[in-house]
Amino acid sequence: AIKEFPKKKSPGPDGFTRRKKKKKEERKYIVVSNLPFEGRPQKENPNQQYKRNQIKTTKYTLLSFLPKNIFEQLHRFANLYFVAIAVLNFFPVVNAFQPAVGLIPICIIMVVTALKDAWEDLRRYKSDKIINNQHCFIYNRKEQDYVQKHWKDVRVGDFVQLQCNEIIPADILLLFSSDPSGVCHLETANLDGETNLKQRRVVKGFLHQESRFEPELFQNKIVCEKPNNNLSKFKGYMEHPDQTRTGFNSESLLLRGCTIRNTEVVVGIVIYAGHETKAMLNNSGPRYKRSKIERRMNIDIFFCVGILFFMCLIGAIGHGLWKGKFSGLPPFDVPDANGNFPSIALQGFYMFLTMIILLQILIPISLYVSIELVKLGQVFFLHNDIDLYDEETDLSIQCRALNITEDLGQIQYIFSDKTGTLTENKMVFRRCTIMGNEFSHQENAKRLETQKELDSDDEDWTKCQYGAFPGLSTLRHTGSAKPLRRSQSARAHFQYHTRHRSMGRCNSTQSPVAFSSTIEKDVTPDQGLLTKVKDAALKLETLTPHKVTKPSFTTGSSITDFFLALAICNSVMVSTTTEPRQRRRFTSCSRGLNSPASASPSLPLLRLTLEKEPLGAGRPSLEDVLDAVIPEPEFCYEAESPDEAALVHAARAYNFTLVSRTPEQVTVRLPQGTLLTFDLLYTLGFDSVRKRMSVIVRHPLTAEIIVYTKGADSVIMDLLEDPVARIQERKIRAKTQKHLDWYARDGLRTLCIAKKVLNEDDFQRWANFRHEAEASLDNQDELLMETAQHLETQLTLLGATGIEDRLQEGVPDTITALREAGVQIWVLTGDKQETAVNIAHSCKLLEQRDMVYTINTESQETCESILNCALEEVKRCYDMSKTEHKFFGIPLPCQAPSSTMEAAVPDIGLVIDGKTLNIIFQGNLEKKFLELTKYCRSVLCCRSTPLQKSMVVKLVRDKLKVMTLAIGDGANDVSMIQAADIGIGISGQEGMQAVMSSDFAITRFKHLKKLLLVHGHWCYSRLARMVVYYFYKNVSYVNLLFWYQFFCGFSGTTMIDYWQMIFFNLFFTSLPPLVFGILDKDISAETLLALPELYRSGQNSKFYKMSTFWIAMMDAFYQSLICFFIPYLTYKDSDIGVFTFGTPINTISLITILLHQAMEMKTWTFIHWSVLVASFLLYFVVSLVYNAICVTCNSPTNPYWIMEKQLSDPTFYLLCFVTPVAALLPRYFFLALQGTLGQSPILEAQKLDKLPKEKKDLAIQEWRRQKERLSTACRVAPFPGNARLGHLQVPHFTEQELRDSSIKESSSPMKRHVGDWVLNRDKSSPLPCPGYVGHNQRSPSSSARPSPDEHLLGPSGYKAFGMFTDSQTGSPGASSRGSHKRSQSSLTI
Repeated sequence: AIKEFPKKKSPGPDGFTRRKKKKKEERKYIVVSNLPFEGRPQKENPNQQYKRNQIKTTKYTLLSFLPKNIFEQLHRFANLYFVAIAVLNFFPVVNAFQPAVGLIPICIIMVVTALKDAWEDLRRYKSDKIINNQHCFIYNRKEQDYVQKHWKDVRVGDFVQLQCNEIIPADILLLFSSDPSGVCHLETANLDGETNLKQRRVVKGFLHQESRFEPELFQNKIVCEKPNNNLSKFKGYMEHPDQTRTGFNSESLLLRGCTIRNTEVVVGIVIYAGHETKAMLNNSGPRYKRSKIERRMNIDIFFCVGILFFMCLIGAIGHGLWKGKFSGLPPFDVPDANGNFPSIALQGFYMFLTMIILLQILIPISLYVSIELVKLGQVFFLHNDIDLYDEETDLSIQCRALNITEDLGQIQYIFSDKTGTLTENKMVFRRCTIMGNEFSHQENAKRLETQKELDSDDEDWTKCQYGAFPGLSTLRHTGSAKPLRRSQSARAHFQYHTRHRSMGRCNSTQSPVAFSSTIEKDVTPDQGLLTKVKDAALKLETLTPHKVTKPSFTTGSSITDFFLALAICNSVMVSTTTEPRQRRRFTSCSRGLNSPASASPSLPLLRLTLEKEPLGAGRPSLEDVLDAVIPEPEFCYEAESPDEAALVHAARAYNFTLVSRTPEQVTVRLPQGTLLTFDLLYTLGFDSVRKRMSVIVRHPLTAEIIVYTKGADSVIMDLLEDPVARIQERKIRAKTQKHLDWYARDGLRTLCIAKKVLNEDDFQRWANFRHEAEASLDNQDELLMETAQHLETQLTLLGATGIEDRLQEGVPDTITALREAGVQIWVLTGDKQETAVNIAHSCKLLEQRDMVYTINTESQETCESILNCALEEVKRCYDMSKTEHKFFGIPLPCQAPSSTMEAAVPDIGLVIDGKTLNIIFQGNLEKKFLELTKYCRSVLCCRSTPLQKSMVVKLVRDKLKVMTLAIGDGANDVSMIQAADIGIGISGQEGMQAVMSSDFAITRFKHLKKLLLVHGHWCYSRLARMVVYYFYKNVSYVNLLFWYQFFCGFSGTTMIDYWQMIFFNLFFTSLPPLVFGILDKDISAETLLALPELYRSGQNSKFYKMSTFWIAMMDAFYQSLICFFIPYLTYKDSDIGVFTFGTPINTISLITILLHQAMEMKTWTFIHWSVLVASFLLYFVVSLVYNAICVTCNSPTNPYWIMEKQLSDPTFYLLCFVTPVAALLPRYFFLALQGTLGQSPILEAQKLDKLPKEKKDLAIQEWRRQKERLSTACRVAPFPGNARLGHLQVPHFTEQELRDSSIKESSSPMKRHVGDWVLNRDKSSPLPCPGYVGHNQRSPSSSARPSPDEHLLGPSGYKAFGMFTDSQTGSPGASSRGSHKRSQSSLTI
């Protein structure tokens, strides 16, 4: 019986009610038809307040570009700083350059940035123009017909007519469909990437219409929620003129950007337009994140500012001291307008400001622009890497966040989803259990082991093309010679649509059927079960309304119900090769079709099933209900998830074939070839809260109202009716639970199948409540959830299924390589613990020798004690191993734990469930949890929710201060992806929501290996060394001006021409760092892949950290001293001019800086040589031309003919040779010494790259052999007597429950973990925690698979707390995958 719903509470006081009503009104979004307002002022139209459909993604207009772009650029601190310096230079008392000259550098930088922004905005403008000018048909009252208009002219309240294969221009409420059942089929690939079709239904009350929809008769008011970005939720109601209401939801909403398929004509009214559509609200564009290098760089810029102020302070003090040496006023001092001379202190302050202007280039003005250009170049090469291209999907890597490429080389933690990320998300039916009887499907298992899935798209499509109905060709429009379209249908009781094999990707606008590969469709049935199915199907014909057999006690009827549930409890659409169906009127008939059948003589007559007529003499006979009518075509199934497709294919393998689905009926072909059509009363879709799906149907034979439910076993088992009074059902439930545990340990995804029979009164009562919930606007979601939960109770268990999610190619190798690279890998999944652990062993996340701590508890005190116990044990392991294990007197790497992720012990793993995570977060146990995980090389979080996933990522990222990466493929991974430093989405079979929220998108998990180990390392090392070089370059050059101040009375003058100084940074030395940052390769890709440990250099920030910055600063100061004082000592006591003295210094500095860049380059190509030589030659060409034409450019001292005279002086050539050598000699000596004596892996790898290929391969092999020997030495048992930790599992129940477990048999899944994986160690070893008694180890050979009738986990056998018995659990780990065998032991804590 269904529980009564609680009555609504009476409203409160009048004032409170009015305020509440007003708030509700503000949340409403009211839409009416525009037709009554045509020809009238726009102000009278209530829809006028809503946005038009024209979209505008550009940031600027012609008028706003200049002020807006300048305003945005000034938000960057560096630009604001340099503008302020340029403005300061306009004050005569402090100017160091000519005012106009001081503006040139910042103007050039801002112009380059503005041009880049303008180009990007122009591309957006062109894209918007194309979209806004697409055509659609809008109803016009004056023309009495639909007229063609542009998308930008569509308004809220317009009636839009769309045809097959047209793209939807706005969010439209569906009011009419040419499909007789009122269904419209959508392809949402443009929105979420899913290739399967979705069904949308006409709003209730508009289904039974004539062949044409009349917009002028529409007088209703639409009330719905305000625009939001939730693609899956939409609610509202339609208020009719008689004040009655009809509710609707997302099933009636056509979203902008989707494509009409399988439907000839649809009509709807525009609800949201333009930027208020859900597609546009989700279009956030590329994300902006600040990289780790950028954060480090900002700190170093503040250090540079400090150095600048210190140097300016020295200049101000020096100027004051120098002025103080004069007994009177210096002759060069100029009084102000009043004839007064400023004081020495004030002059010192003015000189401080002058020095800031003079030394401003100490802050690298062009660094930010150079970094942006370098990152664009890195993204270009990343995108064009052929190894990151997936031929099957024709997709390469997508870079959505353009400014964090270097962070790919510094990742320390990876958080991964399991399903669709580590696995293929291709669900293959493997096993099932029905009424406690397990069917192993050995033939199907052999097929999956031996079959090599071929990429035979042609073959698959050929299968879909056969079996078309020849007579349906007469239904085509006259003169229609168009090729078959992807999603078209004709309806002659069946529902299906065209699948046309695309001849090339260029002219293919749609994807193949989702979840329909050969390996997923072809299921080999179990012969024993197949025989039982045939017998049960024959008995089905004997059912009548007066002879109903209770399925709970009849195996045959339960088998029939089981496969009927697999076939109809889903949202799968049926498709085949037919033409599009037309809108036709069918007269009510129980024995056949009218005009459509007669229009096609060759079309077989199709029998319809029972109509809703009173039971009695007028009821059709059994022959009218069950009749073999047509040969079966080859159906294609459009499923929203791979699980649904796998179950439908499994049902079809047993000849329970899903033939047709409409909003009102679903038809199944039975094994005898007969058709059985159910009236589809309600469908309760799957959601992440309920974790189940239900359909309510009326059985055509018994007229019973039946609820078929499928869902997660952890949920369904709690919804079953109480079996206390039924011993047989209790046994069936216990056996089914054993089979579920078996499946889960074998790595299979499990689903339970159940049913429930309703009487008419209960159903009508529930249907009324459901109708009220659907018509509600404020709390519709809560009411719908409540009605579903009231219905799905007291279920009868039918059986369960085991579906295999196959591991992706290359996942184990990728995980192994990332592990060697020092990356800790966590898997956060919502799957069952046993399933996740099995997959973890398959992909080498957990190894056979690992110590695995499994923590499941719901008590805060227990959780805290477990964490303390585990931490104490791990620390004892470290303490004892430190004193015992050395390799030639050197401590092994595995014995040096630290507070960072490098402390991870290679032999420890942690498995934890969602409930325990809740306890950790709520009980302030995060610190202990993180401390334990730092010793673990892998962590597996099972049964975790999307919120828990993001919380775990944020906890590790913020508390451990590490670089994190999250990777997933589904909508449930979005929060985790957004929480990490780098989010990676996989373009899988779960749509594109993860991709749209990510920073990078790949198609396979294996691509992560090269993305991080190669491109990540390159991007980080290039950019890090380029940033350090920029700091060095600017400090080295600006110090030349600083040293000169000691010889010019700190007057703020320079010995280098202003234009030469400007050209120096903007042109002469700007190109080599760009080429270096984009093209340099310190180590080859082959070596980086072969030696993953080289990735650790990025994790440790080897190339750019505090020490490298200050070393570069000291080197810059030293080189500037050499470059200044050697020419100074050379020209001392001579009578040369200022610019004649400064030109050699400028030239020497340029040569030194370029040679320094050459020493940093690890790769030498034609481009590298050309850029360096071109920069050097450009300097001389510009200097010669400038000095030749500049006669009075800088009066009174002008650089006329200075360079020409220098080139004729031998001293100039000698200085240009000796000085750079002296300046770079210490650095060269250091690099040579480092290369000779250094033991850095990076240096060793660079040496390997210089060897011939054969010698290089041998050297790499020897490197890996040495590493394996060290690793083997690390694996020596950490305790005396060679005792080792095994599996510590703490079940989540109390001590009293443990005592009771030996007396009372329980089928609860929580208590089934008692006899599994507790603690394995020698008796002589120290006790890990209270309650430990002894040791009992099983051999791997004892884990043979039991027979279907055997108890899968074995008896509990726990006599008392602290005691344990032999754990002959019959582990299913010894499956066909031998790698899953692992020794197990038992201990009760």
